[in-house]
Amino acid sequence: MSFTIAIDGPAASGKGTLARRLAAHYGFRHLDTGLTYRAVAKAMLDAGQPLDDEAAAVEAARTFDISDMRRDVLAAHEIGEAASRVAVMPGVRRALVERQREFAKTGEGAVLDGRDIGTVVCPDAPVKLFVTATPQVRARRRYHEILGNGGEAEEQAILADIVRRDERDASRADSPMKPADDAHLLDTSEMTIEAAFQAARSFVDAALGNNS
Repeated sequence: MSFTIAIDGPAASGKGTLARRLAAHYGFRHLDTGLTYRAVAKAMLDAGQPLDDEAAAVEAARTFDISDMRRDVLAAHEIGEAASRVAVMPGVRRALVERQREFAKTGEGAVLDGRDIGTVVCPDAPVKLFVTATPQVRARRRYHEILGNGGEAEEQAILADIVRRDERDASRADSPMKPADDAHLLDTSEMTIEAAFQAARSFVDAALGNNS
């Protein structure tokens, strides 16, 4: 039976970096579930389909190649904007949750990160982490990330966007972002990625010991 690590948290909290580190360390497969929504949006854009066509979006959600999601391609701003439109469709969310669950069941183990993994997608995961940091710290991280990639940004504008996104994710009716009742909370505001990784590893190692 596959061992699942469910990681949730807001944007720029460090959950993606942590998820990739844990997957590499344990030899587990990794899925950034946020990319699945972007993949649906890209499929819609590539096919020239209107973004409000829920039937077409659901079909795209069921058929896109989950093993071929390129982060660099899907990070494009216009894909992110389109993804925010298809992500609110209940049919798309249902189709993607089904595929995310299938991913979690395949192989020796899987690490999934997103906003509703521990609460909706994999509520029975033996390890659930909720990774967070203050909005100010997350805005600074995203600002330096953009500059490091050769882009331009204003830190205050990023902060405002993060606060807006947090409110939207936490207050939505369908699968709001919140820690699962049995999730381990990791506030990375003043933690290095190495410290966060070691803390997360201790939870996983304990669960693997209990699971064997």
